[in-house]
Amino acid sequence: MTDIVLLVRRLFANGTLTGATLSRPRRSDPSRPSRVTIAPVRIGDDLRYRWTAHMTTRSIDENLEPEIAAARLINSLEHEFRQGLLQATDADWQILGAGAGAGARAGARVLRRPATRPVPADQHDRVKRRILPDGEPVPFLVELGVMTADGKVRAKRYDKFRQVNRFLELVTDVLPALPNGRLRIVDFGSGKSYLTFALHHLLTVVHGRDVDLVGLDLKTDTVEHCEALARRLEAQGLRFEVGDIAGYDALSGVDLVVSLHACDTATDEALDRAVRAQAAVILAVPCCQHELAPQLENAALAPLLRHGMLRERFAADVTDAARAQLLGAVGYDVQVVEFVELEHTPKNVLLRAVARPGRDVAKAMADYRAFAGELGIDPALGRLLADRLPA
Repeated sequence: MTDIVLLVRRLFANGTLTGATLSRPRRSDPSRPSRVTIAPVRIGDDLRYRWTAHMTTRSIDENLEPEIAAARLINSLEHEFRQGLLQATDADWQILGAGAGAGARAGARVLRRPATRPVPADQHDRVKRRILPDGEPVPFLVELGVMTADGKVRAKRYDKFRQVNRFLELVTDVLPALPNGRLRIVDFGSGKSYLTFALHHLLTVVHGRDVDLVGLDLKTDTVEHCEALARRLEAQGLRFEVGDIAGYDALSGVDLVVSLHACDTATDEALDRAVRAQAAVILAVPCCQHELAPQLENAALAPLLRHGMLRERFAADVTDAARAQLLGAVGYDVQVVEFVELEHTPKNVLLRAVARPGRDVAKAMADYRAFAGELGIDPALGRLLADRLPA
């Protein structure tokens, strides 16, 4: 069994730590970070580690000296977080069952995996190193026209390249929450499947996992095109089928459900299906949230709600806040994160939900009821999950 303390000290002492993510906090406390990320940075001639604490509404950055960062990381793994992913030049180290105190350190499982970040991004203001780097050909991106054959990202497709990498970063953060063994994944509304192929590449090529990944879409020609591409790429475990959210009956035992840009309440249907399948992780990028705009009623907010454009914008945020709270009330820890920068697409919100047994669902439900009552709303997801919500 790898000793966590010795491992952390070694990675810092020889400067081989290229990144780290701590997740699954032992306590649900809005005043404490729900996640921590660590990355080496070069400030002048000095090596420092940017410690980013991700709170509910903000992130807090600190640049720490190596010894201080190592000590804080050890303490966090012993007392604050259940899981960690330490990335180094030669390997990734996945830590499961941490956070039980120094006396129980030996009970944690430490798994060694192939390196996913072999080179650190260690300078301020340098070009960001991405999971899929520019200049190295990735077969599915070449086939989809995002890259040239020699790996150069086409200028007109750089926004798509950035979107794909951002999606993979968000998925990487929740990999410790997925079970070991073969992963079952369903992507509702896969469309042209840039992100479906990217997810398959991340899990199989970067992390060496076996997958059963199904992309569903209503358009027969789109599905046939993606299926042909998957076979051309010899993408093991990836297939595409014609189908929709409501009519798909093979969700039992699914580990990860993805729903990207399902319009209006179709997102709620996808979330409902994922919850009922007891998916370990749910990733959803909502689209066109119109349902709640006509429902909103609040005297104090009348100056906002009387303007149609402002009402629509506010309704979209209220919809996603309600979805996040309802998922919390059925046992998920939920983060609402920026998918891509707003200037690239208005559909820039991603709901990332991770199943957390033992979560205080009664408190989450009470908060939801107060929120919905103040605004006079009855969201579709609340109706769909009515039989699963706390009394």
